[in-house]
Amino acid sequence: MVTVALFVKLEAKPGKEKEMEAFLRGGLAVVLQEPATTAWFAIRLGPSTFGIFDAFPDESGRQAHLSGQVAAALMAKAPELLSQPPVIEKVDVLAAKLPG
Repeated sequence: MVTVALFVKLEAKPGKEKEMEAFLRGGLAVVLQEPATTAWFAIRLGPSTFGIFDAFPDESGRQAHLSGQVAAALMAKAPELLSQPPVIEKVDVLAAKLPG
């Protein structure tokens, strides 16, 4: 069961959309190694707007993800890829349907 999540909105710099997409696709391999990341989605919201939605069973899982490799890589690449800092929202999951 998941109880908490993150929604991260990312706005790519002009001309960096393909690099942003590749960066997000590459994040999957890292997130697969995080046992407390129950669900993880890299999404495209518009031509240059991307996002990440991920869900966790509890706050400790969310904090482990926030201090993990994907978050560190995102912050390192942000000046190169993003036109503004990422908007990271902590959200509560009210209901979910997951495989299993």
